[in-house]
Amino acid sequence: MAGASTPAIRTLSSARVDHRVHAYEHDARRDSYGAEAVDALGAQLGVEAAQIFKTLVIELSTGKLAVAVVPVPNTLSLKAAAAALGAPKAVMAARSAAERSTGYVLGGISPLGQRKPLPTVVDASALTWDRVLCSAGKRGLEIEVAPADLIRLTAAVTAPITA
Repeated sequence: MAGASTPAIRTLSSARVDHRVHAYEHDARRDSYGAEAVDALGAQLGVEAAQIFKTLVIELSTGKLAVAVVPVPNTLSLKAAAAALGAPKAVMAARSAAERSTGYVLGGISPLGQRKPLPTVVDASALTWDRVLCSAGKRGLEIEVAPADLIRLTAAVTAPITA
């Protein structure tokens, strides 16, 4: 997958943001995509599971979609994510709505380079790391980036959003 390009990677490159792309062989039998990334890259790169983030699309009680970016081992607090984005409540978005809005398939949804940029909240724990990993926009492809760059390029707010 050397030279692989996705909208997320192109977003980082065009913004001249320092990043690394890491590929691994996606196993189609796995449905826990974040755990698969941790298993494939954690030891290889010498990063902790909490440095690898999953991108979750949520639907706010206002009817709008948004993105929550949380460490793979953690569970998203929908209430905290909604509050951080100024809504009373949130639910997980339907797969079809998430894929249609972002332009990515489930398991490869990146917070960067979405078809229609969505309001984004990144868990505050990201700020404790020099580098974090998140989906590069394709299953089996992760990007390593400074949290500040991820936050800036997604126009995200940060908040403690894990349960």
